Amino acid sequence: MTADASGNPHLWQKAASLAARFHVNQARKDGRTPYVAHPFRVAIVVSNVFNVHDPVVLSAALLHDVIEDTPADYDDVFYACGAEVADIVAAMTKDMRLPDAEREPAYDRQLAAGDWRVKIIKLADVYDNLCDSTPGGQRERCIDKAHRAINIALEDGDKRLADPVARLNDLITEFAGAPVHN
Repeated sequence: MTADASGNPHLWQKAASLAARFHVNQARKDGRTPYVAHPFRVAIVVSNVFNVHDPVVLSAALLHDVIEDTPADYDDVFYACGAEVADIVAAMTKDMRLPDAEREPAYDRQLAAGDWRVKIIKLADVYDNLCDSTPGGQRERCIDKAHRAINIALEDGDKRLADPVARLNDLITEFAGAPVHN
């Protein structure tokens, strides 16, 4: 495995530990699943479904929610994993100071301005959220978010995003065809 810019060949392992520490005592919407399962699954999607094994991308995937959803800030990520990972995580972070009506459009613009790594992690994020969704309203919201992420990725035009977009489209088709039970 190659080392990151700081010479650390185990960057993603440091990121995994940091994600586990910051997401401690948080749960997913079901109230039972530890929240940290989500960033771990996102990193697994990046690696095993999207076939991206870059330690910086995997580390940012593991940490993609820490600034937004925990007491962590940019500096925590920067000092643990370096500027490259911290910049990607910052690009994945919604500005919670904005009113709801402005937050999502601003976030979409922020994602669109990010490089391919930001977009691939976002595709993996919505992929995992869709897999973890239940039929009905929650699934429909996940599908809508997946379509937004796909549109942002397609606007980029980076060929590295083509297969992840296709895989997410396949998942949407699979779930959209499933019967809805409320």
